[in-house]
Amino acid sequence: MTEHKTDASQDFDVHAFNREVVAEFREHGGKLSGWMAGWSVCVLTTTGARTGERRETPLGYFEIDGQPLVVASVMGGPKNPSWYYNIQKNPHVTVETGTESYEATAVVETGERRDELFAAVAAQNEGMRDYQEKTTRVIPVVTLHRITEESTQDEDRVRGLGDFLVEAHNWLREELADLHRQLDEIIADTGSSAELQRAKPNLAQQLREHCAEFCAAIKQHHTGEDRGAFPMLAQQHPELAPTLEELGREHEVVAHLQEEIRRLVDAYEPGATDPELLKNRLETLTRELEVHFTHEEETIVEALNALGPAPNIP
Repeated sequence: MTEHKTDASQDFDVHAFNREVVAEFREHGGKLSGWMAGWSVCVLTTTGARTGERRETPLGYFEIDGQPLVVASVMGGPKNPSWYYNIQKNPHVTVETGTESYEATAVVETGERRDELFAAVAAQNEGMRDYQEKTTRVIPVVTLHRITEESTQDEDRVRGLGDFLVEAHNWLREELADLHRQLDEIIADTGSSAELQRAKPNLAQQLREHCAEFCAAIKQHHTGEDRGAFPMLAQQHPELAPTLEELGREHEVVAHLQEEIRRLVDAYEPGATDPELLKNRLETLTRELEVHFTHEEETIVEALNALGPAPNIP
């Protein structure tokens, strides 16, 4: 078992041992014999991060206040186990407990939540505290969130940080579309006389206010990524460093474009300024943002979902 490696022999084959444990586990309905008798164990099936193949690992299985979880202890070894990296790439797992088998989303807990769960696990299994003292790494705690037939359809599914990112992108897309509609309304009004346009300043004022709100939202979103999500991903996924650097550079391009648009909108005067110039720059920003959003959604959403659940924002 990956979590309970023996030092009896340097030639010990952990993969062969795991296969024997899994076979006994399934043959006897989740019960094990010998020195593992009485342990609460599950078989966690993950998807290989590099191979894409299914990997079966027997692990200690815990429930804290009804929440199933596993711990990447490796008996306090210096490195996280392979199954941990697998769920970071693909958090969809299968859990066998001996009495049932279910699909789940694996979530790596962080911060206070991780510490609380690990303390509760250590209260059930004193060896866990010893394992943490043996290693400098923070032993990961991974909660298992059951996927039901209903949850695969919609709202009961566990929302991860990656899902939250996509939701933010979709909201920003809608706000950008509203900006285009407002600008199109102004352009349609340019056929009126300059005097009539000046008599309807509310259109330009509404555009200024909406643009200011949108630019502030984009800035807040990208600042949150630069200071929060990206550093977390860089720590957990060093292989994503080049992608995160590229996404950061895209943030700078977007910031320059939105600042230019902000200046154009602030300086816009009905009947005196050509709105087509503003429309051109807004279309450029839209294209750049869509490329950026799509890039993020294709490269980091799965990794973000594996980091933890979405924030509970009403």
